[in-house]
Amino acid sequence: MKLIGSVLVLFFLLPLQGTAQGAKTAYPRMAPLSEYLMPRDAEILLARSAAPKSIAGEAEILVLTESGFQTAVKGTNGFVCMVARSWSADYDDPDFWDPRLRAPICYNALAAKSQVPATIKRTQVAMAGGSKAQVRIAVEAAVKSGELQTAETGAVAYMLSKQTYLSNRLGHWLPHLMFFTPDTDPKFWGAGLPESPILGIKYPEERLTVFLIPVGRWSDGTPSGSDQH
Repeated sequence: MKLIGSVLVLFFLLPLQGTAQGAKTAYPRMAPLSEYLMPRDAEILLARSAAPKSIAGEAEILVLTESGFQTAVKGTNGFVCMVARSWSADYDDPDFWDPRLRAPICYNALAAKSQVPATIKRTQVAMAGGSKAQVRIAVEAAVKSGELQTAETGAVAYMLSKQTYLSNRLGHWLPHLMFFTPDTDPKFWGAGLPESPILGIKYPEERLTVFLIPVGRWSDGTPSGSDQH
């Protein structure tokens, strides 16, 4: 699952590609768990900020606890909102263990089927003391075994929170939608072509391609000022 991209990038929560070799890493390993945790009510609010109230207001909310992600609020519309932490980033991202990263994201029902379990898998390995390599091996093995589902057509996530902090390079970046598809060529979407608004990233080891489309408004309806970026 790519959130922060490792956000790109996702991203996980996004995945960014092409990280410069030799980049200095402030957190070469996982920091104390307490640095990744948030007060429960604050995390619920942050998770809901990923999508408009009409969506997030009736969504299931997951929060990170000392024993992993747990349901804090039961939903009624099939959406699942949560705050991804740094280990949802790309495996080459220098911010992979940075506890300051926060990526509020709200998945529709189709996306939740594949991406929420992937985030939980990453979290379980990380909290058990696993290295980046061990996180990657565990996720890849879970995909191959069928423990983790591959993405289905129609899987989408909202990342529209003003409070998103994706990386020390991107900062808050822009509000955007993420589309998760089975492994495919991004060029079929026109992604990455000159002046195309669509970004596309392939993750063959997870049989996944993620498309990101920046939008003009945050979840509260205010303009993003994307023309300034």
